[in-house]
Amino acid sequence: MTGKDFSGNLQNQVDTWNQQHPDQIVKVIELPEDADAQRQQMVQNATTKSDAYTVLNLDVIWTAEFAANQWVTQLPESELPLDKLLPATVETGKYFNKLYAVPTTSDGGLLYYRKDLLDAAGVKPPTTWAEMKAACDKVLPTAPGTSCYAGQFEKYEGLTVNFSEAVNSAGGVVVGDDGKPNVNTPEAKKGLDFLVEGIKSGQISQKARTFKEEEGRRAFQAGELLFQRQWPYQYAKANATDGSSQVAGKFAVAPLPGLDGPGASTLGGHNYAISSFAKNKKTALDFIKYSIDEKQQRDNLEKTSQAPTWASLYDEQALIAQFPYLTELKKSIEAAKKRPAVVKYQEVSSAIQQAAYDAMGGTTTSEDALKKLQSKLEELTKQ
Repeated sequence: MTGKDFSGNLQNQVDTWNQQHPDQIVKVIELPEDADAQRQQMVQNATTKSDAYTVLNLDVIWTAEFAANQWVTQLPESELPLDKLLPATVETGKYFNKLYAVPTTSDGGLLYYRKDLLDAAGVKPPTTWAEMKAACDKVLPTAPGTSCYAGQFEKYEGLTVNFSEAVNSAGGVVVGDDGKPNVNTPEAKKGLDFLVEGIKSGQISQKARTFKEEEGRRAFQAGELLFQRQWPYQYAKANATDGSSQVAGKFAVAPLPGLDGPGASTLGGHNYAISSFAKNKKTALDFIKYSIDEKQQRDNLEKTSQAPTWASLYDEQALIAQFPYLTELKKSIEAAKKRPAVVKYQEVSSAIQQAAYDAMGGTTTSEDALKKLQSKLEELTKQ
């Protein structure tokens, strides 16, 4: 049970498994593109204790909720190659130091930029928000129809990610390591102000407030954006030479910019877990072992440009030559900040989305949005 597989490679890997295991057939069931809708269907399945689904492809921030509610089963750590995976990714599958999910893909935010346009103007990739604005002011007059910057600003999980990155990149936090909200701070305000002022000034177009990952990807590939915050999966698609991308060979990636220097990505990715109500748990574990091994992760990287969790792949020169962003991506993942690991995560995320969306839309001030958000998060994270 998984979100929509835009690459088609998941089905290829399942087909290979089925050829090798004709008595243990696996079927892919795709859920909607939207992460919130995916979670909703998985929760509905779990609350009815249905055995219709066996392996769940969970967003990394769902582990606590699914484990706390006993919707997924604890996994045997000794049977899995956890020492070969990036430590930061392994931690996303744990709840109270017990393993409930295994990382299959990771994710770190990257700054995609039009290298051709920056080079022509003699501009270097920005490391701060101010540098990015200055680059846009210089380059955009030479690129009609191109906007400065976009991320994922529709009111859904992507906005939680982008808001968290802005806050973290200004030196603030949303929820501290102690599990307590601490978002009503001057640092967090600077992060939210970056988004709010971006909309007001036109640095972020109004159209970008409707962007999820795919809308943003299509805009970048159509040549409509100078800078874009996006996940690694876009790299292969934007470099496609089949006519689907107008920017193939014209872009590059860099670390996300921040207030005073490079910013901080939000840790993304997906983990495989086993439904507590599934009948075929042994096959499920065998399929997970198959899915996370080095061969499958290498294949998935080469086919989709998605971030692997197998650590050694980031250091292979042949792969770095093919995917130049791997070195920066590894740094991004290792230094990434986790979203709040709370049981009521969906409610927390919804509160964050509402606060950010209202402030960016001008219906409330940054100060009032953060004050209200702090109060709401304190209520939702009470023990």
